[in-house]
Amino acid sequence: MLSVKNVHTRYGAIKALRGISLDVGEGEMVALIGINGAGKSTTLATIAGVMRPTEGSIAFLGESIVGRTPEAIARKGISLVPEGREILASLTVEENLRLGAFVRNNRREYLQDLEDNFALFPILKERFHQMGGTLSGGEQQQLAIARALMSHPKLLMLDEPSLGLAPLIVDQIFDLIKSLHQRGVTILLVEQNVERTLDIVDRAYLLNTGTIQTSGSAKQVRSQVDIEGVYLGDSGQS
Repeated sequence: MLSVKNVHTRYGAIKALRGISLDVGEGEMVALIGINGAGKSTTLATIAGVMRPTEGSIAFLGESIVGRTPEAIARKGISLVPEGREILASLTVEENLRLGAFVRNNRREYLQDLEDNFALFPILKERFHQMGGTLSGGEQQQLAIARALMSHPKLLMLDEPSLGLAPLIVDQIFDLIKSLHQRGVTILLVEQNVERTLDIVDRAYLLNTGTIQTSGSAKQVRSQVDIEGVYLGDSGQS
């Protein structure tokens, strides 16, 4: 489904990605793990078209998406839930969800999508006319994911979905991610909680200073990497 080959991305003079190659197959859940500054969020931003690679190729469903706008990439079927959620605090839950459905024009389908999301996120139905900025952190994360799902993505990219949330809410977010995967959603996940992540993903890539250090099944990566050691540290990743 997604094929990233030898991608280099810069922040000005700084090389953030140095020849990243990865792939995600239909129906898989794949994780990117690594220390703070390893390039995980940059990888997602590059795939989503927020940043443009200076070298390499990115193909989705067999077509190149390099150089396309974020809107065009979203229309093709890739949705990104960014780190920090980035909901629009001054808009209602309803308005945030409507923005997520911008690629879809059928009113009947939109209403059905709302009902489907309410089944996954009952609290959003209760908060439907409430301003996004008044929601709790966990509720905002649910809104961010629901907003992404409103476009019916073929690939859902989640960037640090549990960051800054209370342990009980983290459990709920991981349960939600597992549920989405069981429903057939293809997921590319960046997540600070490495142990929990390796419990639920099919495969993982370990990034270090903009390169892939190792990759394989979750079991293989767990056996190859000291989770609490030098590569992942104890302070989390981003």
